[in-house]
Amino acid sequence: MNIELEKKELIKLLSETNDESIIASIKSIFKRENKDFWDELTEAQKFEIEEGDRQIDRGEFVLYEDLMKKYR
Repeated sequence: MNIELEKKELIKLLSETNDESIIASIKSIFKRENKDFWDELTEAQKFEIEEGDRQIDRGEFVLYEDLMKKYR
């Protein structure tokens, strides 16, 4: 796939359309891509993730490989 050619084709299609729903859909795709997932999390979810980071920093974790050895 030639990305530059694809972009030019999309620009051409966009410039030729008058369909507001197509334009709105494209805009919503770009807005979704620019969102930071962190902003969508609840405070409880953020706390749990941050607590996991703190546990890793303290060395309180088990490697996946070691865990799998225990149960094989």
